[in-house]
Amino acid sequence: VKELIGPGYLRRPEELGKLRKFEQDKEVLARLREIKGFNKQYLAEYARKTQGFEMNTDAVFDVQVKRLHEYKRQLMCAMLIAHLQDRLRDDPNMDFVPRTFIFGAKAAASYKAAKRIIELINSLSADINADPACQGKLQVFFLENYRVSVAEKLMPAAEVSEQISTAGKEASGTGNMKLMMNGAVTIGTLDGANVEMYSRLGDDNMFLFGLRANEVEELRRSGYNPQGCADSDPRLKRVLQRFNSGLADGKSYADLVSSLLYGGDQYMLLADFASYVECHDRLYNTIRDKNEFARMSLVNIAESGIFAADRAVREYAEKIWKI
Repeated sequence: VKELIGPGYLRRPEELGKLRKFEQDKEVLARLREIKGFNKQYLAEYARKTQGFEMNTDAVFDVQVKRLHEYKRQLMCAMLIAHLQDRLRDDPNMDFVPRTFIFGAKAAASYKAAKRIIELINSLSADINADPACQGKLQVFFLENYRVSVAEKLMPAAEVSEQISTAGKEASGTGNMKLMMNGAVTIGTLDGANVEMYSRLGDDNMFLFGLRANEVEELRRSGYNPQGCADSDPRLKRVLQRFNSGLADGKSYADLVSSLLYGGDQYMLLADFASYVECHDRLYNTIRDKNEFARMSLVNIAESGIFAADRAVREYAEKIWKI
């Protein structure tokens, strides 16, 4: 960044916007891809040393890191991953962009549902990573003890950022902005800080899906039927049946399935699933073009300066504190 626009952005982060003049510069985009590749290798080495996990660094690093909470919908991402595994089992030779899903999360000690979702993700990880149909194409990795020092390794390596909370539930969120500043491309709902990010990025550089906050409320008022939603989508039905009957380790997650089907699906996972799958397909079709993927990454970095604390504090000083 310093080579391209000078050091001014370190004090005035809005100056990152100057990067946009390099949007079509193939040399700059190639260098950006190279740097991202180094960062992916660095994270992969850390995963190998600490957890003995061999990451496929040729795959897209698709990341969801945040506190584990039902409204943040890590479970919906797990459902999508199980669906992708089903697709690969049905057609092992399909044209599939390799991807490694990386989770990092902590849950409150008494939060039983959140603990079960972590357990499910680890079961799914073991299942997929041992599945011949997924070899070289699909991986799942749960980073243990996610914390700042781990985020410092992970965020520069992230290529896709999962910001998929139920619309109307996320007050703000900051991880999404940190991932944006590190050049990850966001797939998300119109919720929390995603709203401001979308106003900077638009449809060309960010991938939105799902119900809006007013639509969530309207669906609830009109009588949302989770069972009918699941029955109408064979992909979804198949995923839930697998979670119900148990993955390769034999563990059943019938309690989580039951909370969706018979507990009201409070956070609209089933309602948003089809839109999420479609948006993922659109995202991964777009990023087949490596230059276009790098261009989106560059634009995300360029538009992220407005979210820096330096800018916010300076505006407080000038407009509110008058100092």
